[in-house]
Amino acid sequence: MDYKEMAESIGYGEEYNFYYKDKEFWISQNSDGNYLTEVGGETQEFKNSEDLLNNARINGKSIREIWEEINDQF
Repeated sequence: MDYKEMAESIGYGEEYNFYYKDKEFWISQNSDGNYLTEVGGETQEFKNSEDLLNNARINGKSIREIWEEINDQF
C-alpha cells in the first residue's frame, strides 16, 4: 500500500496499528474524531483523518516523514 492509499483508507474509517522505534502506535477513530495513540502512552486527538496525517507527530516527525520506515506494516 502506498501513502495515498493509506491516507484514503483512514478517511474511510480504516484503523491501523504499527510499530516505530520499538513502540506500538494505533491510528483509530470514533464519532468525535481521529486519534494517534502510543500504546501505553499519550493519545493525540484530531478533528479528521487529514488533520491527523498533517499534524500527528511521533518523535517530532509526521507519519509521511516516517512512511518509508513503517509502510510494510500497512
